[in-house]
Amino acid sequence: MDPWTRFTTAARGEPTDRAPVALIVDSPWLPSFAGLDTLDYFLRPDLWLKTNLALLERFPEVTWLPGFWVEYGMAAEPSAFGARVVWHHDRPPSIDPVRGGLASLAGIEPANPQEHGMMPLALRLYEDAARRLAAEGLQVRMVAARGPLAVAVWLLGVSELMVALKREPDAAHALLDTLTETSIRWLRAQAEAVGGVSGADGVEGILLLDDIPGMLSPKMFDAMAAPYLARILDAFDGLVRVYHNDTPCEHLLPKLGALPFEVWNFSHETDIAAVQAALPDKTLLGNVPPLRVLAQGTPDEVYRHARACIEKTGGRRLVLSAGGGTNAGTPPENIDALVRAARG
Repeated sequence: MDPWTRFTTAARGEPTDRAPVALIVDSPWLPSFAGLDTLDYFLRPDLWLKTNLALLERFPEVTWLPGFWVEYGMAAEPSAFGARVVWHHDRPPSIDPVRGGLASLAGIEPANPQEHGMMPLALRLYEDAARRLAAEGLQVRMVAARGPLAVAVWLLGVSELMVALKREPDAAHALLDTLTETSIRWLRAQAEAVGGVSGADGVEGILLLDDIPGMLSPKMFDAMAAPYLARILDAFDGLVRVYHNDTPCEHLLPKLGALPFEVWNFSHETDIAAVQAALPDKTLLGNVPPLRVLAQGTPDEVYRHARACIEKTGGRRLVLSAGGGTNAGTPPENIDALVRAARG
């Protein structure tokens, strides 16, 4: 099996020749991997393409999620609603919350990915990337978006959002509804830019990233997170849907299991055997500690942690990965150790 086929087969709960290895990678790690200034990585399509192609050559047995990701850190969605983007040479941009808080966003409409913020620039780069990749016999197979609560945190700040969910639920619902529709539009626009959602050239999966629901109580999750996450995921039924939430949230396991996704990337602080027992119909993407082990540990430590994941799950519905995204400075040799562990 090639890496993508191995990944999608496992994602759908079907047997594979061995555990796949897949990593979520973006601008915290990729520029450092290539020895680039982060701004050059964002602004020079030739360097962006060279860096992403180099992954395939250096790590031929790894699936990269979403793969060939045109992103500006966390900036695409918040920039469409007026958040200030602060750029850096050595890390992804940071985001300043909008002035005026929740009241300033009252009545705001969903973003138009063709016109608002940094989304149109990303779409243009996706169109160019699709043409270049086709010449190499490659394609973008997965697109990605932040979920509504994650975007709301960038717009408001964590404390103000949490207070609003409790004290101003109607206004919070209105904003989350707007951000949910934005996420759906953003995913569809990216898919259309690289070939659509059907046919030989269409995307085969989505990656939805939203850690904030893990910070909610079960009651608040039911009210303020589950309906919006389900709405986004339901919009892409038939694709492989990967949900990233690496906030420790054992208290929500049954509720997360009810969401319509195939693959969950979760916290390394949560025991993988417990997650498998609670979510037997989901494929687990993890669960090596991303900083302490994958980025800062030795290859032998990575190997031992990865083998433990296989032993605890029996390798069933498992994709070996970090329990979260790939941190800046993660050594290539440690990724090699993940692959070695998957081979047995």
